[in-house]
This record gives sequence, C-alpha cells and structure tokens, in this order.
Amino acid sequence: LAVAAKLAEELGVGWRSESLKVASGPNLQARAREARHAALARAAREEGAIAIALGHTADDRAETVVLRILRGAGARGLAVLPLDGPPFLSEGLPLFRPLIAARRAEVVAHLARHRLEAAEDPSNRDRRFARARVRHEVMPLLEELSPRVVDHLCAIAEDLAAPEPREEPSFLADLGRKQREALLRAIDQRRGGTTVRVSGGRDLEVRFLRGTPVVFVPK
Repeated sequence: LAVAAKLAEELGVGWRSESLKVASGPNLQARAREARHAALARAAREEGAIAIALGHTADDRAETVVLRILRGAGARGLAVLPLDGPPFLSEGLPLFRPLIAARRAEVVAHLARHRLEAAEDPSNRDRRFARARVRHEVMPLLEELSPRVVDHLCAIAEDLAAPEPREEPSFLADLGRKQREALLRAIDQRRGGTTVRVSGGRDLEVRFLRGTPVVFVPK
C-alpha cells in the first residue's frame, strides 16, 4: 500500500485502499481474488471509471495455463487471461490487460529504468499455494527444458481464446456458388457464345458450369 500511495502522490492521481476479510479454508487464493475483484468493481462504480485495467503479464498467463492443465481443464479452460475480457463482474465495465504480452522481468526492468518501485503480493512467494509453487518451481524447470515455454503457453491460450472460425467446407462452398453465379452473369451479358476461356488457354462449355460445384484449392 505504501508503494501505491507514494506513486499516486508522485503522479498526482487519486487512490484508495480497502481492507477485506476472507475466511481461512480451501481455495483461499481464489476466494481472496474474488473478494478483491468485487471490491475493485465497487470502487470503479463509485469513482465513475469507464474501464478496468489489470496488471497480468505473459508469465501470469503461462502459469495459469499450467495450473489449469494440472487441474484437468479442457480447451475452453485454457483460454485464460485474454487482452480484453468480458465486462467486469456485474458492473459491465470493459476489462483489459495492457501488459499481457510483456514478461514480468521486462516490466520490473522498465520500472527500474524509470526509478519506480515494484511491489509484490507476499502470498506469491508462499509455497503453500499452488500458484507460488508453479511460479518458483515448475516454470523455472520448464524454461530450462524449453527457453520459450512462456511464449508457447501464451500462444496456446491466445489460440483457444480466439473466436471460432467459420466452418471451412461450407464457407468455401458458399464462396464457390457466388463466384459461379457471377461468372454466369458475366457470360450472359456477352449475349452469345457457348464456351468460356479458362486457365491454361482451354475452352469450357458454358452448359457444364450450370449446376456444377466450384472447388477452391488452397495454395
């Protein structure tokens, strides 16, 4: 809190703090996160905010993918921490993560260059929690085996978070019908002729175009 208060004063912006009580028990970090998000939503509404920005980095995203895999999540469960997410809780405020493509070390180095102090939640180093163990034990081992593992895990999350593409066969079939119809209209406008010149200098009889599917071959 002291770091946040100092930075807010230096930048001339307002800030606020709120104490939350979370009962001990299973899933403590998850329940604490939900309580923080609820408090953030209330504060945003009271301050008249138009959007909410969260400070997740690429490392956070990669760690979350690993945690979800360990918990047996499917493809949808791995589409975590996108750049812009759904409206924040019940407040309906746009949510985005401006640092999601940056590595944690890059953010800390940037702060150091500008002589700004970085702060970290002490629970992130408490290895009683699964995320702390993934961060300090699992991820270093994975990076030793594959130096670009964070990039790879983030790419998986990004791909799975992308909107479902149109089904290729039906899309190509629809495109083929439209192209055939356009071609036939062009031929009709010529008023005459029973053939059309196609690729390779060959002549194709127009009657074979009517009702014949057009196939597109990707290159």
